[in-house]
Amino acid sequence: MDCKTASDLLPLYFDGELDRATSREFEAHLDECTACQATLVELDALRRALRHDVPRYSAPDALRARIEKSAEATPVRPVARRRPRAWFALAASWVLAFVAGGVTLGMWNHASVAGNEEAQLTRDLFASHLRALAATSPIDVVSTDQHTVKPWFAGKVAIAPVVQDFAAEGYALIGGRIDYAGGERVPVLVYKHGKHFIDVFVLPWKAGSESRNEIQSEGYVLETTSLGGQAAAIVSDMDRGELTRFRDLLSAAERRD
Repeated sequence: MDCKTASDLLPLYFDGELDRATSREFEAHLDECTACQATLVELDALRRALRHDVPRYSAPDALRARIEKSAEATPVRPVARRRPRAWFALAASWVLAFVAGGVTLGMWNHASVAGNEEAQLTRDLFASHLRALAATSPIDVVSTDQHTVKPWFAGKVAIAPVVQDFAAEGYALIGGRIDYAGGERVPVLVYKHGKHFIDVFVLPWKAGSESRNEIQSEGYVLETTSLGGQAAAIVSDMDRGELTRFRDLLSAAERRD
């Protein structure tokens, strides 16, 4: 793939809209092209800037001025003393409706931004897994020894993840790597089950009480879980039973580590 073709595909890749084969071809070019790498970094920086500078809307001062002016211009007649009260009630309802609309808009903006961030994180995790599969090696530190893999992360990420080998159960630790997800630098534990590679992304925030979510894309599955008190995500092409068993092993490791 040449740079001209890659530049046309780059926005589609950034939004996670390429098919698996094209994504791998693009990533192979990306590994060797510093110009396309720089463009991808610029796109990510632009996305983060837009997220942090989302506009907020509030009721304009001109609205209150128009309401007050209308109320002052209304003649007060003895036979209709309650009329000004009706105007003020109407004005108050206008203000309340406008404020409620502003609050609703703000809540929608917040929900929309949160939803976009979650969708982008999902795309990043799937893209990272596919990129690793297409690379010469999906790992940076090659070792089946948890006491070698865990110290390797020290100094490279804020918190070294819980690491345990499950070779006896059929899920062998083969190493780890550093990757990026949601604009954050994250540790990734790599396991292998038969011919299936398993990536465990240990995310840089505490695990919550929310229920586990499963997302499928082109034969791959992403399931959220926790590891050592940190939020985590498993990405692999294992079937449902194999994934559930591996997830349970991770949970047990969290309690024993």
